[in-house]
Amino acid sequence: MPDGEHQQAASDLVIRAAQRADVPLLLELFGELAAYEHIEHELDATPELLERALFGERRVAEALIAMRGEEAAGYAVFFSTFSSFRGREGAWLEDLFVRPAHRRAGVGRALLAAVAARVRAREGARLEWSALDWNELALSFYRGLGARTLGQWVTHRMDGDMLEQLARESEFADPLGA
Repeated sequence: MPDGEHQQAASDLVIRAAQRADVPLLLELFGELAAYEHIEHELDATPELLERALFGERRVAEALIAMRGEEAAGYAVFFSTFSSFRGREGAWLEDLFVRPAHRRAGVGRALLAAVAARVRAREGARLEWSALDWNELALSFYRGLGARTLGQWVTHRMDGDMLEQLARESEFADPLGA
């Protein structure tokens, strides 16, 4: 089996690392997830942006694709994090999406297991993610895996104009430190 693939026993499920040629497929899958979450208006990723993020000089994320036979069944997108308390790397699972026709077939679990295996191979300390509070299907799935809900933590987000406004307050001449 080629490097980067995991085969689930007794099935036609293969989890593989995304490749440049998968960018259009990933964007299609992103669109399906956005529709499911009722946030299509937030999807503005382009092939160029995604290719740079996943395969560019400074890669900021990784993607895995679940294939059942010749059909893409789902995907996971994740990126490295760091825990100052643990002094080690971790990962943030940005997306875990399984197409409806492939749910309850072990695809989500296999994708999450493949991400977890990458975290552990890098001696990572934890894998974290968020889920929408109304998405009982996902919440039930995660509980079934033994994941803990961190109720004491509140996720914050800054984007758009507010991110731009705060960035303008920086005194660094070169914010990237290059």
